[in-house]
Amino acid sequence: MTLARNCYLATDTFPKHERFGLVLQMRKSAVSVPSNIAEGCGRGSDRDFTRFLRIAYGSACEVETQARIAVEVQVGDVARLQTVISDAQETRRMISGLIARTSRG
Repeated sequence: MTLARNCYLATDTFPKHERFGLVLQMRKSAVSVPSNIAEGCGRGSDRDFTRFLRIAYGSACEVETQARIAVEVQVGDVARLQTVISDAQETRRMISGLIARTSRG
C-alpha cells in the first residue's frame, strides 16, 4: 500500500503529456501489487497465494523500472521517484519472504 501511495504522489508532479504514458503505467503497476496480494490471500490455498505473490513481485519490478525511466528522462521529482524505487525494492524483499513461506508446503 505504501508503494502505491508513494507512486501516486510521485506521479502527481509529472507533466500533463505523461498522463497516459508513464503516469498511467506506473499507477496501474503499483496498484497491482497490493491487489494481487489481496486476491491471492483470498483464494484459500498456498499454491494460489504463491502464484499471486509472484505476479505482485513482477508488478513491483515494473514499478521500479518505470520509476528509473522517469528519473532518466527527467519527468518527475527525483526525490519522490527515489522513494518509489526504495519502496519497490523493500516490497520485493517482503514478497520474497512470503513466497518462501507459502511455497514450502
